[in-house]
Amino acid sequence: MATNKNMKAKPYYHQQNTNAAASGGGGGGYSSESSNGGSNSPSPPPSPRRHSSISHSRRRLRTKSFSFFRRDSFALTVSFIFRRNLRYLVLLCLLYVSGLIMCVGPFAGLVGHTPVPGSVYRSHEIFGKLWDQIQSDNSSAIDLSSVWKYKRLKVQKPCLNSTVGRYFGIEKESPGPSGFLIVEANGGLNQQRSAICNAVAVAGLLNAILVIPRFEFNSVWKDPSEFGDIYDEDHFVATLDGYIKVVRELPDLLMERYDYNMTNIPTFRVQAWAPASYYMGEVYPVLREQGVIRIAPFANRLAMNVPPHIQLLRCMANYKALRFSDPISTLAEKLVKRMIEKSSGTGGKYVSIHLRFEEDMVAFSCCLYDGGKAEKLEMDMFREKWWKGKFKRKDRVILPGLNRINGKCPLTPLEAERHLASLLKMFPLVYTKESLATPDELAPFEGYSSRLAALDYTVCLFSEVFVTTHGGNFPHFLMGHRRFLFDGHSKTINPDKRKLVLLFQDMNISWVTFKDQMEIMLSENDRKGIIVPRVRKINRKTSIYTYPLPECRCLQQSHNTTLQLTQPAR
Repeated sequence: MATNKNMKAKPYYHQQNTNAAASGGGGGGYSSESSNGGSNSPSPPPSPRRHSSISHSRRRLRTKSFSFFRRDSFALTVSFIFRRNLRYLVLLCLLYVSGLIMCVGPFAGLVGHTPVPGSVYRSHEIFGKLWDQIQSDNSSAIDLSSVWKYKRLKVQKPCLNSTVGRYFGIEKESPGPSGFLIVEANGGLNQQRSAICNAVAVAGLLNAILVIPRFEFNSVWKDPSEFGDIYDEDHFVATLDGYIKVVRELPDLLMERYDYNMTNIPTFRVQAWAPASYYMGEVYPVLREQGVIRIAPFANRLAMNVPPHIQLLRCMANYKALRFSDPISTLAEKLVKRMIEKSSGTGGKYVSIHLRFEEDMVAFSCCLYDGGKAEKLEMDMFREKWWKGKFKRKDRVILPGLNRINGKCPLTPLEAERHLASLLKMFPLVYTKESLATPDELAPFEGYSSRLAALDYTVCLFSEVFVTTHGGNFPHFLMGHRRFLFDGHSKTINPDKRKLVLLFQDMNISWVTFKDQMEIMLSENDRKGIIVPRVRKINRKTSIYTYPLPECRCLQQSHNTTLQLTQPAR
């Protein structure tokens, strides 16, 4: 990010612990420094594959079933079709893989090859080499108020009719609700948020009454919070009224039928990204017959490619119905206002940075850094603990160097800044929620990773610039929410890691050259920030939570992002 060393910018920075449990899947930081700095990177470890099955007593169904942050700078597909001889294709594949293993794999040193550019972690060396040049750079910083050049013309359209069921012929068959839908959301804060939005959509699709989603206790996040601890239940129910009906618990008569045991209720184990046709063909008949169904787990269990009326329900849930609970909203609003006050030198504007460098994410990426044998041993043990033999299968080839070249390695806090001391060295005006809030204010949140992540989410949401270093639900939801708030612009810097690894490998690079490359990267992020995917009928291929337009456009309003925060005054 481009910054002038004399600039009195106020950054807020949230550094996640290496233990994933401490962060709740999120984390962010803020900074009022000008920015410069995207490639898509893999999300955190996906949910394990699940086979579809339906539990039902009368059928043969199974039951129970990180971003780069610098002072003065924001910074083949080739298809071979072998129609005559398949052997050539097999031979070519073997040759290609062998070459990769020898050149960027563990045998590169044995055969005397110089590591492929970008395949080795050297960012710490580059930082040491450029630090004197960074300190002596007196060029002016980028003005935060003029970082984003691209604008999107706002075209407001009325929302679709709130009644959804009739579009699928359900109301003709049954004018009343089809039954009750129970879902169990798993994962961290934003994976649960995805599950809630999808549950609202599925309830509308099935003309079902949604029971307030239950949160599974996750062994990684270790947060026992329930829905009402994180979100405002009354607001959730009231906002969705007229779209779907939401209740807090199952009627006593139904609970009695199943001996007050939730696991006795007909349970579906739905495959990930199941289409609307699956719910209508497989789930709906059971719901009508039994009056209640349970789907567990419920993460990413609905396809992105669904009819517009269902997408609207996702929009309503995500941007209107889900509002953080009073304790979270109250403290989050205080943190935002304190950041604005500390950023008076930049017109109240600040930059937030998401430094996600957690043990589980690093282990899953199979990338190597500068920890040597001890680091490798620790990561091997972590992989075996959480994913058993997944990474030891004979058909799995792990090539850390290739992963780094392809931009699949998380940026370390040194690349975005490995140690907080290094970050403070470049940016002395850095803030975290721990430095903005008093110990007494944070005390009620300690031990609740999702509630802490909700604080970070809110402060990042209202920053002028959001910088992310890796994929995952936290930055993806934030980018989409910011697009919704800021007239279609995500105002996000997502560094191009394929390009960065090459820059970090060049020991002869100068600070001026590096800064120029970061400014190009900033311009590219500015252009990509207003991208709206082409959606014709129901052919969406991108996440509506990252790209909420065009389907959510009818819900957009004029927002004063410095005054109107999480909720209106009561």
